[in-house]
Amino acid sequence: MKNNRKPYNTLLAKAKSFVPEFDAAYAKFIERVSIDQNSKSMITNYSRSIAAVALHFNRVPHKVSVEEINGYLYRMSTHDNLSRSYFKQAVYGLRHWYRLFGMDEHAVQMPSIKKDHTLPTVLSREECKELFKAPRLLKHRFLLAFAYAGGLRMNELRLLKINDVDLDRKQVHIRLGKKRKSRYVVLSVMLAQRFKQYLDEVKPTTYLFEGLTPGEPMGERSIQYIINEALQKTSIKKDVTMHTLRHSFATHLLEDGVDVHTIQALLGHSDLRTTMVYLHVARIKVKHTHSPLDSLYGFIN
Repeated sequence: MKNNRKPYNTLLAKAKSFVPEFDAAYAKFIERVSIDQNSKSMITNYSRSIAAVALHFNRVPHKVSVEEINGYLYRMSTHDNLSRSYFKQAVYGLRHWYRLFGMDEHAVQMPSIKKDHTLPTVLSREECKELFKAPRLLKHRFLLAFAYAGGLRMNELRLLKINDVDLDRKQVHIRLGKKRKSRYVVLSVMLAQRFKQYLDEVKPTTYLFEGLTPGEPMGERSIQYIINEALQKTSIKKDVTMHTLRHSFATHLLEDGVDVHTIQALLGHSDLRTTMVYLHVARIKVKHTHSPLDSLYGFIN
């Protein structure tokens, strides 16, 4: 695939230098999306798209007409071989920008692009077990297992606080999900039994998984480093990210008989069609809901 995306820092630096009013407007934008608790990678993608638009028109995006913006997106979709996910990031970034400056965010339209049909990468149950036992540190083992056990996104895991875990009700409160939607996920019985040990040994103060600075959440790069380091100690040949663990969570629940609507709620999907992709890699039958980590290690029948 031809890659038309220029380095993020280069685009942003050029936009700040050459586009009138961009620097000050961008500072307001960054403040807003940071307050909204968007992940660093998402902010980077939004910024790249906004800088590209500003450079193309030599104007800040809110001084470009909606017709021009939508025409620009359409031309990119027909002349450049870019993925649907790239356009989603561009549209969502522009919508954030429009909302910030009091404009109709929904006027920015998603170009009609043939949707990618690549199936998600999923780990087998044995591969999950191998990955979870690979790290030497308890903190890293617990992090990997917790991510899979709740089907969490990167930012949801990072921003999870100790008091979000309810041991009595066996629930985890995800307060800052995608689009700032809260939800509850099942707390694995296995992890609940080991929770006190984790707190006693690791001693987090605020966030469940903290970085080098006490009271601050672990960074995305640190989490991916933990995954990569664990992966090197296994026989797994697949590329593994946080989303791979999330895909595996959903697929294993389907295979365990949990219905797709329940999995939609657990994943925090607003559209059932997003969840339905897992039907291509698993069969379903109705059964009570649980964390797949518990079936993995025999904590349920």
